[in-house]
Amino acid sequence: MSVKIRLQRHGRKASPFYYIVASDSRSPRDGRFIEKIGSYNPVTVPATIELNVDRAVYWLGVGAQPTDTARGILSNKGAMYKKHLLRGVSKGAFTMEVAEKMFQEWLDSKDSSNDKAKKAKDEKAAKTRAAQIATEAKIAAEKAAAIAAKNAPVVEEVEEEAAEEVAVEETVAEAPAAEEAPAVAEEAPAAEEAPATEEGEAPAAE
Repeated sequence: MSVKIRLQRHGRKASPFYYIVASDSRSPRDGRFIEKIGSYNPVTVPATIELNVDRAVYWLGVGAQPTDTARGILSNKGAMYKKHLLRGVSKGAFTMEVAEKMFQEWLDSKDSSNDKAKKAKDEKAAKTRAAQIATEAKIAAEKAAAIAAKNAPVVEEVEEEAAEEVAVEETVAEAPAAEEAPAVAEEAPAAEEAPATEEGEAPAAE
């Protein structure tokens, strides 16, 4: 029986989730399997991988063949490298303790490189965002300048009218008070009374 290490699909439509399994190569992809050795979730950012490295190395050691995708996952988690180290131990190149130490150093180096890559990614994203904000600010300033240039004649006209009104008000405030109108002329003297005629005296005949 030939064994393959492959991905077995689970999850909803458009939201896949995979088991990493060792199964008979004659079984369907999503059929029965011999052992589940990990899981892979490509939906998260970054993708989430859980792997039992020792069991993966065991199945590789007994001749299991990984698919291309599974090989990439095993390589990423160090299973392929650990298999290589164990082969060196079996040939007497170094002891198991040395192999474990080399594998741990590899893990530490990988974690460090992942941290650096994440930091570089975050810095790049921050620079991109800062450049975007600067571009948006520049566009907004250009729009404001264009609107101000368009409204400049109207603003100047309004300012001139306001200045003229202020000048008129100041002129009126500084002018001397108007002289009072002359008093109404004294009343004309009463008309002289006609001389009274003597009693009994008839008017002269013509």
